[in-house]
Amino acid sequence: MNANIYSFILIIILAVTGYFFLIPDGPHYQGAIIGLVFGAVLFFFRKRSGKVSNNIVVGMIIGLIISGLSALIFFALIDGLAIENHYVPYIKIAVFIALAYFGLHYGWTLGSRFSLKNMLASLKGESEVYSKRKILDTSVIIDGRIADIIETGFMEGPVVIPQFVLKELQAIADSPDSTKRNRGRRGLNILRKMQKKGDTYLEIWEQDFPDVKEVDLKLLELAKQINGKVVTNDFNLNKVAQLRGVEILNINELANALKPVVLPGEHMNVKILREGKEQNQGVAYLDDGTMIVVDDARTMIDKSVDVEVTSVLQTTAGKMIFAKYLGD
Repeated sequence: MNANIYSFILIIILAVTGYFFLIPDGPHYQGAIIGLVFGAVLFFFRKRSGKVSNNIVVGMIIGLIISGLSALIFFALIDGLAIENHYVPYIKIAVFIALAYFGLHYGWTLGSRFSLKNMLASLKGESEVYSKRKILDTSVIIDGRIADIIETGFMEGPVVIPQFVLKELQAIADSPDSTKRNRGRRGLNILRKMQKKGDTYLEIWEQDFPDVKEVDLKLLELAKQINGKVVTNDFNLNKVAQLRGVEILNINELANALKPVVLPGEHMNVKILREGKEQNQGVAYLDDGTMIVVDDARTMIDKSVDVEVTSVLQTTAGKMIFAKYLGD
């Protein structure tokens, strides 16, 4: 449904509830006008800020309906007690405003965390899966490995593509720099590939944070609001997220964890591809890209040799293996 229709429904509900409840013992049309003005303010806020998604508007409508019913029950109880006091109308107004506020507030919260897909999943007993959305950042989309990870089935739940990430990808794809342009187009092609697969539910998230300038910080704000996890390969974003208490899935850490374990004393056959930094060193690589620095193998470039592992060094960039050439 169109976002403007959702907003129109919300304004009508606010006007109706204002008419019947806001001024119980006075001119009802004044309550309706107040409800209309309140709804118009919310609509203007939505248009200006772009912060309110369709899910949030629906959540606010549901919250307002529940608060209206609660107010109706409370008013019926008050009327049943037949209290003769000129403060009663003001108490009713205060209770109605308080319930309306909490209804809108919790409707906003629930709307930001749930969608129709989530509710259907909840009915099927899959609510835990759908409560943790995976939010993709720009770098991990361009990287491309995320599409393969999702295809294997190791990542469950809906995948969120924020609108501001799409805008950044589009800006990169339109860059005059050919390298950036190719990276941006690669990212957009990856998203199209993921959409065509159809195995994973992709959500294009409309909500934005105009007051926040950097895309990385917007990702963290969105993750906190919808209780999601940010999927990235950005080392710096990983550190900032830890400081802000946001959960991160770093695919570089996943790749490092899946690399085969190599122990000192193990023998292997590798091809020396280039010279090392130190004298008499040669450099080889495993199939997963792990670098092997081989002593006494500088003269064996472009040849396959037998080596013995002497040590393994774990760095932030991955593993480095040190070995010695065993000779002919």
